[in-house]
Amino acid sequence: MLYSLYEAGYYASTPLRWTALASRDFWSSPLNPGRDSEIGRRLFAGSDLFANLTRRYGKPAWNIDSVQIDGHDVRVRPTEVWSTPWVKLVHFARDMADMRRAGRRELEPAVLIVAPLSGHYATLLRGTVQAFLQDHEVFVTDWTNARDVPVMEGRFDFHDYLDHVRDMLRQIGPRPHVVAVCQPGPAVLAAASLMAEDGEESRPGSMTIMGSPIDARLSPTVTNKLAEERPFAWFKSNMIDTVPPPYPGAGRRVYPGFVQLYSFMSMNMEKHQDAHLRYLEDLMKGDGDAAEKHLDFYDEYLSVLDLTEEFYLQTVDYVFQQYLLPKGELVHRGRLVKPGAITDIGLLTVEGENDDISGIGQTQAAHDLCNGLPAALKEDYVQPHVGHYGVFNGRRFREEIYPRVRAFIRRMEGALEKPGDAA
Repeated sequence: MLYSLYEAGYYASTPLRWTALASRDFWSSPLNPGRDSEIGRRLFAGSDLFANLTRRYGKPAWNIDSVQIDGHDVRVRPTEVWSTPWVKLVHFARDMADMRRAGRRELEPAVLIVAPLSGHYATLLRGTVQAFLQDHEVFVTDWTNARDVPVMEGRFDFHDYLDHVRDMLRQIGPRPHVVAVCQPGPAVLAAASLMAEDGEESRPGSMTIMGSPIDARLSPTVTNKLAEERPFAWFKSNMIDTVPPPYPGAGRRVYPGFVQLYSFMSMNMEKHQDAHLRYLEDLMKGDGDAAEKHLDFYDEYLSVLDLTEEFYLQTVDYVFQQYLLPKGELVHRGRLVKPGAITDIGLLTVEGENDDISGIGQTQAAHDLCNGLPAALKEDYVQPHVGHYGVFNGRRFREEIYPRVRAFIRRMEGALEKPGDAA
């Protein structure tokens, strides 16, 4: 029913959207003598805002063609190196000739950035990728929209997600570094625990876990409280719907991305309303730069993907209701996950002082779970004055958080070269 109403609303607004687009083009045309009048600017701004609010937002492009390294432009080419119906492992390959001109001649550490599978596309981490490209061979998990995966491809649950993380680390290995941004934290920690216990050559050299609900019992936020207050059956009855035709995944049961988006926006509705009002004012004033920044942000923020029913419900159950990992009760494919088995994988946790999604302490909990890891291989950092998204994007990430992550990875690389010496 949710999906049907959503689709019906989109198609019902189509004539109005076309009218708004025609009005926008008319009032922005250089051939229109009234385009610079106050009424012309108002009509243009109102039409543009309506068209943007009612259009469909597809998957954004990465738009990473080059990166600045030591003052030199280095060309970058995203390349798919491994895939399943559920994810593409994308390697952002840097041009070797450009790298040599930038003075980089040695192979740099490989980093797997595990993007959240929680409503937004992996492109939300564009700024994260650009920062890491300065010093690393970067690989990113580009998760697939569940509505685009045919039912014949089968299920995809929390355990499949965990297996995918292990498979991608094996693809990149040996000893790659892994960065888990928000939601992937528990699965990445669990994958590393199993790989450490098995002594796999491709187990991570280090883990950086950023703003993640490792133990959602600590410093509960609005998101955590919602999961605690509602019974599991409520989520299954109210948050799940069936993908309609003509999508390739028609018939698949999913947690729709637009439901997740509404949940995100409702937490800060006044903030989003003010942002759109400022956008309207910027258009009327002719401030194109400010309006373009608004569009760039919302082109990404309003682009969402669906999650499979089983993955979403298991995440709610395992992470936000039963707290299986921090309680030592998470079982994967018949095996108990033991973070204490980790003895030589560096652990860095990063949190934001004002994070209203993963409260302070939830990510730090990983240190207590990894009780077999020497203190020399652990590090924790809380970034002042940032919220959830500031942990992995924005100026403070680039200038304060990323340099710490880079230094930690370099230190762990040194520890790998000289076992037993992590100082």
